[in-house]
Amino acid sequence: MSNNNLPVQKSEILFLYESTYSVPNGDPFTGEQRYDDETKKVLISDVRIKRFIRDYFVETGVDIFVVNDKSVLETNEKLKGSGAALRMKALKSKYGNDADMQRTETKRKGEVDALKLMQKCVDVRLFGGISTEEGDAVNLTGPVQFALLNPSLNKADLRIHQNTSVFSSSEEKSRGAIGTTTVVPYSLNQIHGWINPYSARHTGLSEEDVKAMFKALWESVNNANTRTKSNQNSLLLLQLVYAEPTKKLYGVDRFIELKPKEKREEQIRHSDDYTLDLSRLKEAVNLPVVSAINFYTEKKELRDELTGISKFAEMSV
Repeated sequence: MSNNNLPVQKSEILFLYESTYSVPNGDPFTGEQRYDDETKKVLISDVRIKRFIRDYFVETGVDIFVVNDKSVLETNEKLKGSGAALRMKALKSKYGNDADMQRTETKRKGEVDALKLMQKCVDVRLFGGISTEEGDAVNLTGPVQFALLNPSLNKADLRIHQNTSVFSSSEEKSRGAIGTTTVVPYSLNQIHGWINPYSARHTGLSEEDVKAMFKALWESVNNANTRTKSNQNSLLLLQLVYAEPTKKLYGVDRFIELKPKEKREEQIRHSDDYTLDLSRLKEAVNLPVVSAINFYTEKKELRDELTGISKFAEMSV
């Protein structure tokens, strides 16, 4: 079975980016960096990656479904509610009168179709979404998924960083509060993802959406400007495309190996301190189940290594 009759190609994603003296993914409850104590690997969640992508779409004026309630209320003062219900109200306010948003069935003709309304949002087309509209509930599984937790390619020793706030901690105290943050000296984070063409049929995902997601991921990581995310750089983006939508290779997340030059992994502080062994990746391209490996990088050494190899194609972001 070929990919020809499906809206997108079956593929896997590997995205590498580096973080230096930052907190790549803090735990929402403790604020501490997610970390595997046994392997000493830094962990990045799928939620963090989707947040990067959504933030970029918001900044560039593209409609998304999962947004902060407060921001919706600020621009739609008359709308009341919470969560998905509030977002659906905002979308109806914006698109509800469009002819292509209306149902065509005889009994419900003229009503707004919740599925069509949600599909106006690129993150629904990518990651799926849920709406509990009365009589028109929608539950879409996203065709694009990332690993729940993504370990870094290198080991890292976390460092405790103490800091003080400018404002006093209470009315009785004149000095600012003292806090601690666990920072990562350096990590090469590898994000592993999948694109399922069958789920894409239901959400309306297109190849143009996939390209937009790659651009959003690359540029959002590069341009994050919060205190804990500023010192990050996108390094390498790969899309391994399958010849058939039912095929899958084993262990794609182990196709790239980090090899320190002189320092131990925990002592790495820059991409000059190691090399990336891409031999398994380059071997995989010869397998019949792989139709192509698309890549993007701004690092000359990596571009030179991958350019010119059969089935490898440089893409733009």
